[in-house]
Amino acid sequence: MNIATQAAQIGLEWDTRTGAVTVPIYQTATFRHPGLGQSTGYDYTRSGNPTRQALEEGIARLDGGARGFAYASGMAAIANLLLLFRKGDHLIVTEDLYGGTYRLFEKVFGQYDLSFTYVDTSDVAKVREAIRPETRALFVESLTNPLLKVADIAALSGLCRDRGLLCIVDNTFLTPYLLRPLDLGADITVYSATKYLAGHNDTVAGLVVVKDPQLAETVYFHQNSVGAVLGPQDSWLTIRGMKTLSVRLDRQQENADRIARWLAEHPRVGKVYYPGLATHPGHAILERQARGFGAMIAFEVSDPALVEQVLMKTRVISFAESLGGVETLITFPEAQTHADIQPEIRARLGISNVLLRLSVGIEDAEDLIADLSQALAQ
Repeated sequence: MNIATQAAQIGLEWDTRTGAVTVPIYQTATFRHPGLGQSTGYDYTRSGNPTRQALEEGIARLDGGARGFAYASGMAAIANLLLLFRKGDHLIVTEDLYGGTYRLFEKVFGQYDLSFTYVDTSDVAKVREAIRPETRALFVESLTNPLLKVADIAALSGLCRDRGLLCIVDNTFLTPYLLRPLDLGADITVYSATKYLAGHNDTVAGLVVVKDPQLAETVYFHQNSVGAVLGPQDSWLTIRGMKTLSVRLDRQQENADRIARWLAEHPRVGKVYYPGLATHPGHAILERQARGFGAMIAFEVSDPALVEQVLMKTRVISFAESLGGVETLITFPEAQTHADIQPEIRARLGISNVLLRLSVGIEDAEDLIADLSQALAQ
């Protein structure tokens, strides 16, 4: 069954008693037992809730995994995955990753003697060179934030398999609609479901899908033990958003392609990062492994003074953090999403004082281009 159909029908089969076409919101903390030593399958919402289960089963189907897990945020999801590792373990990580993930790794889990090496994961050879005897996993963004480098998930998964490493893919920017890392050999996918999956900037959520059933049991043990689970209301909102994932992303990608090509010709724009452009270094990999190129664009303006001008003058496009919703948003990574990364590292990576990141929404493309045009004008 096509993934668009699967997404639209998440939760459809859940309420067989009434035939409701949307899963109910089971807004309860606890469940009554039918008898001593008996359970309906639900005892306490931290351990399992029907609304959350509908979401978890839905994302597992979309990603082709054994089991899905829903968390209170994308960062909670990643933090729970790090509980798979022990003192002294080493992970290889995408170097230009989301600043919040970097902060979690370095400033939280670094205290517990986990170590991290940051490399350009668009270069398989560099990943191979970074492997140590104590390396246990690769954590890779399929499309990096904010520079939109493309990882060859099939090649990286093969390398991890050969070396006995877990391959964890943050697939937030592409979603299973565009890329299914587990089909390419990855072990775990993780999402900030706040973004494209929920898609309406009205809820915060994280999702994980695990391919191996035995590993999934360990992930569930940690989810239940730590308790950073997604509540029923937010689970329902995420399901609601995922039902329109395909139509939203189709429109967002179409808009992004038009805007990227327009930006590439603008005299006050120095460089455009968008994998849908044939000049992008990762274009061929995504063309081979994915169904599309996503709807994120990064671009450099020709003068640092233009940054504040663009952020303040846009009217249709909102100056706001986050991404993936139906509304187009623009951010300044150096001062916002990646401020926790050390300045010298940002400079080396290219997260500079002229770089802007655009999350393209579903508005009319001509209106978005007109808004950028007036904001960039002298």
